[in-house]
Amino acid sequence: MWSRRIVLSAGVVLLASLVLRDAPHRPARPEPVTVAPGVPRPPIVSRKAWRANEGMVREGATYTGTVSAVFVHHTGHLNSYDCADAPRMLRAMQEDHIKSEGWDDIGYNFVVDRCGTIYEGRAGGVGRPVQGAHTKGFNADSIGVAALGTFGPGTTVPPALEASIVKVAAWRLRPGADPRGTVRLLSANDESRYRKGESAELHVIAGHRDSFRTDCPGDVLYERLPAIREAVFRLRKR
Repeated sequence: MWSRRIVLSAGVVLLASLVLRDAPHRPARPEPVTVAPGVPRPPIVSRKAWRANEGMVREGATYTGTVSAVFVHHTGHLNSYDCADAPRMLRAMQEDHIKSEGWDDIGYNFVVDRCGTIYEGRAGGVGRPVQGAHTKGFNADSIGVAALGTFGPGTTVPPALEASIVKVAAWRLRPGADPRGTVRLLSANDESRYRKGESAELHVIAGHRDSFRTDCPGDVLYERLPAIREAVFRLRKR
């Protein structure tokens, strides 16, 4: 999650902690796009469309293996935002992640707003295995999908937002992955719930809290993960 406070026109928004990226792996060229057969790419608002500041990006994309896990996050913003303001909120996030946190770019691979709009996050190609900075210790071979908002007790998960998380996960998971199952990943550092080099058995579609000591993605969204897994499974079986 995002970890600082910024001032938006709607007021002060609550932010939560993101995480450092793992050790980089930079092949000469990106791996080819690998998606589940028959799962269409959902509509995605490009970085150009939300006016990401490409001049601010410090290094080119890092690529890892095909996507074996999807980590679901929330950004910590107030849920009362107007969806028309989402591009501006993403630009503010990008600036904070780069200038304040010291990362190369925005940390999440995808961001979904409460109206169900999916935004391209980190640069490098939405269909490529771009290594993000979303889940400390487990940024390799995974993607981070962030729900724009906060989903602690007393909140609700908008159906359109949930449906778009399902679409992204179904499209980006590697062929053969069971979204209802588990996957073993090696921890890349000692700052997650697992020691560096330790093999962790995690849900293929996991919440940030499964691998890191955090409340992310909020109790309410976390409780929706079983339903999200089932929906992803059904979409990939069509």
